[in-house]
Parts: sequence; structure tokens; C-alpha cells
Amino acid sequence: MTVLYVDADACPVKEEAARVGARHGLRIVFVSNAWMRLPDDPGVERVIVPGGLDKADDWIAEAVRPGDVVVTADVPLAARCVKGGADVLGPTGRPFHDVGMALAMRDLKTQLREAGEIRESGPSFSRLDRSRFLQALESAVRAARRKSQA
Repeated sequence: MTVLYVDADACPVKEEAARVGARHGLRIVFVSNAWMRLPDDPGVERVIVPGGLDKADDWIAEAVRPGDVVVTADVPLAARCVKGGADVLGPTGRPFHDVGMALAMRDLKTQLREAGEIRESGPSFSRLDRSRFLQALESAVRAARRKSQA
């Protein structure tokens, strides 16, 4: 059965993920390093992973199975989940397929920031991003369910 994992720390689409997961009757697991307010739905599970940096990412990467769907903006976590057979989406709806390129871009931007060549605050999260995410998650959940039933 498909499980929807959400890397909940700094995730702007918690409500949307819960809504789509509930519509499909999925187990929805929000994983974070600290307590946070989550959507009120009986299918929502909260996992708080104590410890240091990346412990929540480690938990998700170890739990994920083929046919699951993961929502994260964290490129290294996305790479680990794709390798584990999951479908992975960013909060803007962008699927992580070519994680090698995404990792390379992340590393390049980190080096440029450290060298003082760029200062990025990142684009603001828009209603269009939210809409794209909803459409992409709906498609990913349907595809994952088909895969897990095959």
C-alpha cells in the first residue's frame, strides 16, 4: 500500500498533502525534528525524530519503499528516496527524476554562496506553486498506487 511521507520541517504544503492523501485513503506520515501543528485528519501520523541534523531525513529514507510518495525540498533526501524506489516531489510540484543534476546544481549554488558570488533568498511561494503541487501530487499518488497494485 502506498504511503505518503512528508518532510514536514519548513514544508509549505502540509494541508494540501493531507488533503490529497486523505482523498486516496493513504497513510500520511509527517516527519519532523520538532512538534508542529499538522492538519487535523485521522489518516495523519506525526513522527518526531529527536537528535541532530538530518535525522528526520534518515528516518524517511529508511522507511520509504517502492510505490511510496515523498514530499521534500531537500535534494539529498530526494536522491535517497528515488534510489529507494519512491516517487518524490518538491513543494512546487517539481518531480525529482534526475537527482544527479539537482545535486550538482545544489552543490554549485552552495559554492557560489560561500564565495560571495550570489546571495539567494529564493523565490516566494505562490498560489501557482500550490496549484502545481496539488496537480503533481494527485498524478504521483495515482501512478504510485497503480505500481503498487501491479
